[in-house]
Amino acid sequence: MKDLVVTFLLFCVISPAASFLGMNFLDFNWEPDPNDELDTLQMIRKEGYPAEAHVVLTEDGYLLTMHRIPGDRKSAAVFLQHGVLGSSADWVMLGKGKALAYLLADQGYDVWLGNFRGNTYSRAHTSFSYTDSKFWDFSWHESGVYDLPAMITYIAQLKADILRAYVGFSMGTTCFYAMASERPQIARLLKSAYSLAPVAYMKHVQSPLRYLAPIATNYKIIFYLLGEGEFLPQNYVIKHLGKYLCYIDFLEERICASSLFVIVGFDKAQFNYTLLPVILNHTPAGTSSKTLVHYAQEIESGRFRQFDHGSKRNMEVYNSTEPPDYDLSRITTPIALFCGNNDWLSSAVDVMRLSQELPYAPVIYKVPFQKFNHIDFLWAIDAPKLVYKKLLDMLSKQV
Repeated sequence: MKDLVVTFLLFCVISPAASFLGMNFLDFNWEPDPNDELDTLQMIRKEGYPAEAHVVLTEDGYLLTMHRIPGDRKSAAVFLQHGVLGSSADWVMLGKGKALAYLLADQGYDVWLGNFRGNTYSRAHTSFSYTDSKFWDFSWHESGVYDLPAMITYIAQLKADILRAYVGFSMGTTCFYAMASERPQIARLLKSAYSLAPVAYMKHVQSPLRYLAPIATNYKIIFYLLGEGEFLPQNYVIKHLGKYLCYIDFLEERICASSLFVIVGFDKAQFNYTLLPVILNHTPAGTSSKTLVHYAQEIESGRFRQFDHGSKRNMEVYNSTEPPDYDLSRITTPIALFCGNNDWLSSAVDVMRLSQELPYAPVIYKVPFQKFNHIDFLWAIDAPKLVYKKLLDMLSKQV
């Protein structure tokens, strides 16, 4: 039903605008670039790098695919983890010489790209089909306490060594904090952690997503709005309507980019419009509605805590009417927090609160560009200069 609604809305938006420009929606001919359709492995190989896929099994039965740009036998491993609705593709879209995965590979690191349960590359389970609602009964808590341990342990065992660094973006940071709080023994397999656009406390989120917060525990309403199961999977019709929309130059800025900016913060100067077809080929990559609900609960409560099932179910799961907070004092991994001044999903106030809750003072790096927003950490024109150079410098100086 969600797909039909979104498809209808896209048609209603595109068609009148195209008519206004003297275009016939049904007759408009466009030829997408075949390179826009490449998957993560194909994109990596096209840029001249070796690429591998590795499948790992979580303790609760999910099969996750990791992508790898292998280094030599003795090279240190760096693990990159995407955000909500993202995938491993996020780290390579900028291309050779710009994307963080390639910059790390060029520095001689063994680069691993994770994929959380439910996204394009991790849609399998030992007992459930992804069409079964039971498959989607998870939030980012499970991604933190099951997915990350499975992937990190696999790499550490393969390398017979701890990982040089964990680099998380957005939900990739949330899940790291959950994992390091709940399963600190796994976090000890990481020498360091770099958080791009950290998300733990969310009381000061400016994104319109905050309007979901007041109904975050009214499951009847919120699952009616979001669907009970998968949220925003890759869909052929929606994906290609979106591409059609973004090939119309006049609408490119007004609709495609603005629809992103209204969620993450406005930064037209740093947005790379030529990436839009590639972004739309991979994003959204799918997740559970419950994941979005968990974030809405964080906004409403102002706390960093486990999923709120409602008082009755909470008593069964937690032996308390309220869900427990994550104990950030258990995190001992050295952390660097990378923040954007115009990030509507990761506010400076919330990031500072996180830094004060950690037992060891993290390094805090504020990107020196006033309009830098949430997705700029992945796709900004100057991300290599404004973010990745600093990260690589810090990584090279790591003892």
